[in-house]
Amino acid sequence: MEDWFQIQMLDAATYVISEPRHYEETNCYLLLGEQRALLIDSGLGIADIRRITDQLTALPITVIATHVHWDHIGCHGSYFDVLVHEQEKLWLNGEFPLPLAVVKQQLIKEPCSFPEKFHLDTYTVWQGNAGIVRDGDILDLGERHIKVLHTPGHSPGHMCFLDVEREWLYSGDLIYKGMLYCNYPSTDPQAYLHSLQSLRELCVRRLLPAHHTIEVDTSLIWKTALAWEELQGKGLLMHGSGEFRYESFSIRL
Repeated sequence: MEDWFQIQMLDAATYVISEPRHYEETNCYLLLGEQRALLIDSGLGIADIRRITDQLTALPITVIATHVHWDHIGCHGSYFDVLVHEQEKLWLNGEFPLPLAVVKQQLIKEPCSFPEKFHLDTYTVWQGNAGIVRDGDILDLGERHIKVLHTPGHSPGHMCFLDVEREWLYSGDLIYKGMLYCNYPSTDPQAYLHSLQSLRELCVRRLLPAHHTIEVDTSLIWKTALAWEELQGKGLLMHGSGEFRYESFSIRL
C-alpha cells in the first residue's frame, strides 16, 4: 500500500486512514456496513486514498465530507457517490472560499517529505457534483447506521457523525487535540459554542477526530465546551479576540 498513508483497524468494520507525514495529520475513516461503505473525508489529495479503500473493501463506497475544506476533500474526485451538507454545496461549484494559490501555500507551509508522484503545479481543489444531507439524516450502510449532526462553527456546513450502534462520534474539526480554528470569515464562534453544547448531550463511547492523535478521551467534548463557555462568559467569544491555550487544545478566534 502507498506508504503516504497509515492504516489502523479500529474494529473489524472500521479503519482510520491517516496522513502522518503532513503537518495537518488528517484522519479519514472508512466504515463498513453489510451493504455499503462510508468514507468520512478523503484527505489532502497528496496521494490517492481510493487505492487504499479499494484494497480494504469491495463494497460500494460513499464519501462524505465533515466540511468542504481543502484538507478534507482532496480525493473526492476519485469517487462517484459524494455527499456534503447543503450549506456547503456551492463551495464545490465555483464558490470555494480560498483561492487555489492560498491553498497551495497552506499545503507546503511546513517541511514535508511528499511522495514522488506529487506535483504542486497540478494540485487542485476538487469541484464537482454532490448530493446533500441535512441534520438528523440517517445513512444506512446495512446493519450499521450513521446519524448526521449539523455542527456549524468551524464552517457553515460542518458535520459530525454518530455511529449509532457503536456510540462513536466522528468529530471532524470541531474537537481534537491541537489548535481549534474559528478565526476565518466563514467561521462563527457562537455557532461553534452551540454545536459543542449539543454534542455534550450525546452518549459517546469513543471520540474520533479529523486531525492528529485518535487517542482522545470522550471527556474532551466536555472540556472543549467548558472552554468556549468560559470565553463566552468573559466576553471574548468573538473574532479577533486572540488565542487561548488549554491543557490539550488551543482556540484561535
